[in-house]
Order: sequence, then structure tokens, then C-alpha cells
Amino acid sequence: MLRFSRWYVAFIIVLCVGAVLLALSNFLPRQTADALRLPRFVLGLDLQGGSHILLAVDTLALRKDRQEALRDDVRRVFTEQPRIGYTGLAIQNDAVQVRVRDVAQIETARTRLQQLTQPVNSALSFGNATRENELAEPEQGFFVLRMTEAGFVERVRLAVDQSIEIVRRRVDQLGTTEPSITRQGRDRILVQVPGLQDPQALKSLLGQTAKLTFRLVDTSVSPEQVAQGRPPPDSELLDAYNGDTGRAVVEKRVIVSGEDLIDAQPGFDQRTNEAIVSFRFNVNGSRRFAAVTQENVGRPFAIVLDNKVISAPVIREPILGGSGQISGSFTPKSANELSILLRTGALPAPLSIVEERTVGPGLGKDSIEAGKIATYVATIFVVCFMFITYGLFGLFANIALIVHVGMIFALLSLLSATLTLPGIAGIVLTIGTAVDSNVLIYERMREEAKSGNSLVSTLEAGFNRAFATIIDSNSTMAIAALILLFLGSGPVRGFAVVFLLGILTTVVTAVTMTRMMIALWYRMSRPKTLPF
Repeated sequence: MLRFSRWYVAFIIVLCVGAVLLALSNFLPRQTADALRLPRFVLGLDLQGGSHILLAVDTLALRKDRQEALRDDVRRVFTEQPRIGYTGLAIQNDAVQVRVRDVAQIETARTRLQQLTQPVNSALSFGNATRENELAEPEQGFFVLRMTEAGFVERVRLAVDQSIEIVRRRVDQLGTTEPSITRQGRDRILVQVPGLQDPQALKSLLGQTAKLTFRLVDTSVSPEQVAQGRPPPDSELLDAYNGDTGRAVVEKRVIVSGEDLIDAQPGFDQRTNEAIVSFRFNVNGSRRFAAVTQENVGRPFAIVLDNKVISAPVIREPILGGSGQISGSFTPKSANELSILLRTGALPAPLSIVEERTVGPGLGKDSIEAGKIATYVATIFVVCFMFITYGLFGLFANIALIVHVGMIFALLSLLSATLTLPGIAGIVLTIGTAVDSNVLIYERMREEAKSGNSLVSTLEAGFNRAFATIIDSNSTMAIAALILLFLGSGPVRGFAVVFLLGILTTVVTAVTMTRMMIALWYRMSRPKTLPF
């Protein structure tokens, strides 16, 4: 057990040296590390400062949108050929109600409405399909479509997943490094952006749904109707986007939606030199936009963002190229923010800010200094204790301890993980647990030596008989760390990640590396007794 092949020794040495060098890359200037393309771990919010925002998905607005979409779906299936005559289509008591006029068409209507009760996300349900809607017929020809609670919960889950991806794309557009965007509970999203000291730009990006639509302006409405707030049933009265007092009556029918946008970029109008946003549609959006502009030359159309009119230009000529521009008294900053919103897509539901914190860089610097002091003090005490108690073997344990800490930093770098203040606490804790394995091995050797065994038998028994105890103790700690990782959140998860990595490297350094150093010592010096 004390014999190691040359290739194995070389592998361990290369592994240890590589881990230490990789760990040292985190202490180089960032420009140097980026130029050499060296992986680095990221300092968390509590170490370098930044913005912390907790968002909540507006479930009431999501439920209302789903009900309105369900009502539109009922209208769509009834207007398909052959058409089904209906009346009383409305949302009442959180359900969509409709009555079929012709008794002969009831069975056809029932069949079509059954199509709207298909499972949500059935492709990923793995046999446990969740139906979003359920169909009831209280009386003949009178149908009620209602959302199921299980279906709504699934919709909330999907909305949160989609919102996380959209929020991530929006935050990335700010040019920040390594933002942390995670789910919190059923309907909340935690956004942490290290290094971002001004959260206003972030809040303005995350607080808007960015639901863009292109609609025709209803020119048949008189100024008196606008003043009285009485638009026709197929139109609605919307405010201006920039906060002006002007209002516009636009049709509810959507010509093109933001889903058909493939690009949006800020720019300047060459004629007026004002800030604008240029946009470009996909093939489907280009075709629909061209058809509508050909049929409505001379008529104004409204560009609506989150139910507010950005601008309402007049269609001078058909727009056939699938591209255009949005103007509306923008500043360069607001034009850039709008282009980011349009490029990243609309949120499935509004997000409200539940909690907001800003950590200054000064506090983060103090945390780093406190963490350094704690790590240095813990390391010095442990190193001194091991060397005084176990002499040369204590020196071996201390060398393994240094490599152990280096491996933790190397793994954090390879994973591009985020190091937080609780993570530093995890490193300090693993320093103690790492040498604990050496203590078990050495004390077992002491017992074997007192029994009168030879030195070779003592060394081998120390490793062999302590190995099971080391595995048991580290396994129990790993189980606790896994529970913290899966059930905890935020700083608790950061502590758990570092602690798990420390447990893995402990087994490598305390058992394999220490055994190899002791074996080399024995083969070179041929001692008769233990050095402690």
C-alpha cells in the first residue's frame, strides 16, 4: 500500500500543481486573466457589492390574460368553417360562457370546445398530463369553460421559467458580469447583479412587460367620445407612452405583435436627428404588415407598448420591406432601453418588485478583508497545531492542506461559481475537516505503534483502518451539505456548494496525497519509528 508507480506520482504532482496555478489565476488582474483566457470564480453580491431584486409574477394578471385568451379561442373555433352561431360570449365568475343558437350545432360546438381542454405542456408531462381547462354544460347548448387549479399552477410554473430566460437576456444586455437569476418559491424570481451600483436601469428593464402590438387607430370616434371615455366595443382608449396627456382610440384587433420581431436597434433619424428604434419583422410579420399597410394608406396606425401608445404615424405608402422605425420623443438612453425590451421579448406576465437591496462596494471590501483575516487566522492555528503535534507528518498534512484549498478555488473557477461570504465560511470550515482526516490516520498509527507492530505495518494499518471512518464522516457531512444545497437558497446554497467541493478535495488530499508523501519519505529515509 506504500508503493506508487512513477506515472501515478507524476499524475498527482501535475494535478496538484495545476490546481494551485489555476487557483492563483483568480488573484491576477482581471485584464491579464481575460487575455490568457483563464477561468475565474465570481465574487458574490456581498463581496463586491451590487443590486439585489426579488420579483413576483403577477398571477392575477396572468389568470386574466389566460381567460381572455380562452375567450378569443372560443370565438376562433366557432368562426371556423362551418361557422357556429353563438351568443353571450363573455367572462363571468372566472369562466368563459357561451350559448349556441342552433340546437343542431350543439354537438359540433361541443367537439370543437373539447379541443380547448388539451393538456398543458403535454410533451414534457411524461404521462401525467395536466388539463388547463375543463368544459361543463349546465344546460343544453350553454357551455362553460373554466381553468383548473392544477392547470393554472402549471401555467404559473411555465410563466416563471419563461420570465427567468427573458430576465436573463435583458440583464445580459446591460453588459454586467455573471448575474445570478434563480427561482424563489412558486412565483418569484431572485435577480442578483454583482457590480451594478445603480439599480434604476435594471428596474426599468425588469418592470416592463414589453408587450408590443401594432394596431390601427379608430378614426370613426369623435372628440366628444374620447373626452367622455366611451370608445366603441371593438376599440379601446389608451394613454400615451411618454406620459403626455394625449389619448388615442385604437382597435383591439392586433395587426402584428412583438412576437414577429426579429431585431430592434437604437439609432438616429437622419432627417430630424432624433433618437429612434429601428425594427425588423420575420417573414410572417412582414407579410401581414405589408397587407395591412397596403389596404390602409392614409390612415394612422398605433404602436402600442404595454397598453400605451408610443407613436401613431400615418401610413403614407405601403411598407413592404418588413422593417420600419419607432419615434416618440426618445432620448438615446430610452431608445436603447426600448430596443433591449423588444429584442429580448415580452414577459408572459407583469413582474412586481417585492424586495430591493443595494450593497455598496465599501461593504463588500470590508467583507473580503474580514474573510481573509478569518481564513489566515484559521490556517495559521491549524498549521501550527499539526506541526507541533505530529512533527514531519504534520508538515505533510499542512502541504496537503494548502493543495486542498487550492483545489477548492480551482474547482470554483472551472465551474464559474459565485463565491460569497458564506462560501468563505465554508472554506474555513473545510480547513478544519481536512486536517481532521489526517488526525484520524495519525492517531490510528500511534495506536498500532503502541501495539508493537513494525513501522510498515503501522503505516499501512493507519491508512487502511482509518479510511472507513473518514468515508463515513465525510459522507454524513456531504448529506447535510446536499440538503442545504437543494432546500436552501441564496447564501445557504453558496455555503453548501463550497462545503461539498471541500469534502471532495479532502478525500483526495488527506488520503491519497498524504499517503504518497509518507511512502516517499519511508522509501528515501528507511526510518525505524514514527516521527511523533
